[in-house]
Formats: sequence, structure tokens, C-alpha cells
Amino acid sequence: MKSSRWRLPEPHSVLVVDVDEHCSIHLRQHGNTSGRRLLLSHGNGLAIDLYYPFWSLLEDDFEVFVFDLRNHGWNSVSSQEDHNMFSFVTDLDEIMYAMNTHYGEKPLVGVFHSLATIVALLHSSQMLTRSFARKSDGFDGLVLFDLPLFRAGMNQTEFDIASEQTASMTRKRAEKFESLEQFIEILEFFPAFSRIVPGGRELIAETTLRKSPEDGAYHLRCPKEYEARVTEHVRAYAGECNLESLPCPTRIIGADPLLPRTYLPTYDLLDMLNVDFDFIPDTSHHLMIEQPEECANFVREFIRQLD
Repeated sequence: MKSSRWRLPEPHSVLVVDVDEHCSIHLRQHGNTSGRRLLLSHGNGLAIDLYYPFWSLLEDDFEVFVFDLRNHGWNSVSSQEDHNMFSFVTDLDEIMYAMNTHYGEKPLVGVFHSLATIVALLHSSQMLTRSFARKSDGFDGLVLFDLPLFRAGMNQTEFDIASEQTASMTRKRAEKFESLEQFIEILEFFPAFSRIVPGGRELIAETTLRKSPEDGAYHLRCPKEYEARVTEHVRAYAGECNLESLPCPTRIIGADPLLPRTYLPTYDLLDMLNVDFDFIPDTSHHLMIEQPEECANFVREFIRQLD
């Protein structure tokens, strides 16, 4: 994939992980294979290659594994019925097990954004682990960017209503475009992407759209109904993300809480005394493609503390 600014490298290797009998996920290996191992994934409706302005800064020092959630990015579209939080969690477990089996075991730090942050926390949830036989041992550390549990300035009821409204708006979006350029022009009118790095809109188009051989048009890699389904249901799992008993050392990095549509890791600000939390001023929910250098610095600092 290419953009006017960002040229994604070919992976060192690609491991296709059959997470169930109907769905496979492409795990890609980048970076310094002698370095500490990182595993990265992304937010709802997006793709991990969109975050290349961020994770490219980690390639020299770390072994960087990236993967798209099911029905996103490199992966083909499978059953809508199985597009849910439980599947995301069991997928993550299969991916970590396959990675250790194929590449050898190493200490692992997860670096996740938005939806993937909840998936990573649910991987240690007692409610979910009682429902499947976990194959992997989990993470040695987690860096979670803009964990979407609570919206700044909203109570829980208001947040639930806002989530329903977001899902409704998602269903009304176009799903097919004549060209990448048409999609890029539309993105210019989205305030959510007004702060992203130069070339970022082109990268969004190339990583979230796929050209159809049938009609020659560009379709969303993650269908809008799939994205809306997750937006509606993710709040049901928020209570299982217990920040008082985290499974490993964890750093949470938020966007600027004074900006609209950003998140806090907990509704009760007193609870934040128990969380290793910081935020990056003048960034929105897409902070990793707005201030990639600052985000990469937080990852490096966290890993230095682990060593």
C-alpha cells in the first residue's frame, strides 16, 4: 500500500492465524527482530496500517507485530454474527498463542488503541476466561491509548445515549466510493481528522477501503453495520475492565480531556489515583496519528520502566 506521504514497508513475514473455522487473521512481523516484542492493534472501523506514522518510529528498536481485528484491514469479511467482543478476545488469545508457537516465546508488551484496548483488558476478565480455554499467558505490559470507557464531561447514561447516536450515524454513512480521491475529499469535512499528520487522509483511504473486482468501486473493509454493532455493544463489557486489578503493569494515555469526543479511563476521577494515566494536550481520540512522536515516547518510557 502506498500514499502520497507514507509508504508502508513489506513485513518481514506474515502468519495467517485461523482463529476459528470461518475466520483468519493476518499477523505481520516488522521492525528489529532482536528487540523487545510489541503487539499492536487498532480502533473500531480502522486498520493498524493507518497507525504507521506511529509504529514506524518503533521499528528500529523493537520487534513490532501488527494485526487487524477480524473483518478489518488485511482480513476478509466473515460472519456478522461473530463480529463481537467475545470473538475479538478469543481471536487475541489465538494470535498470541500462534505468535509464541511460530516465532518463539518472548516477553510481550501490548500497544493498543480504542476498541483494541478493551479487548486487551477483557483477555484477563474472569467472566470471559470462564467461557473459553485460554491458550496464552497474556501480556508483560500494556500501553493503552484513549481507552473508551467513559466520555469526558458525560455521565454513564449520557455516554450510552451518545454511543447509540454514534452507531446510528455510522449506519447512515456511505459504504461505497468511486475512487480513493472521492473518499479523501469527504474526510476533509470531518472535524475528527482535522489534526492528523500530513498524508493522513490518504492513509485512511488506502487502509480502510478495498477495491472491488466486481464493480471497480472502493468499499469499506469493515462494513458499516459491523462497526455500528460494536459501538452499540461494547459498553456492556465496560464493567469487566477492572482498572483496580490490572493483569500486568499498564500505562493509559488519553487525549486532551478538554476537547470534545475524548475519553477518560474511569467515570470517578478519584479512581484515577489508582491508574497510571497521562494525556497529551491538543490531541483528539486519534492521537496516535496526530502526535505520533509523543505517543512513541510514552511507549519507550514505559518499556524503560519495565527493564
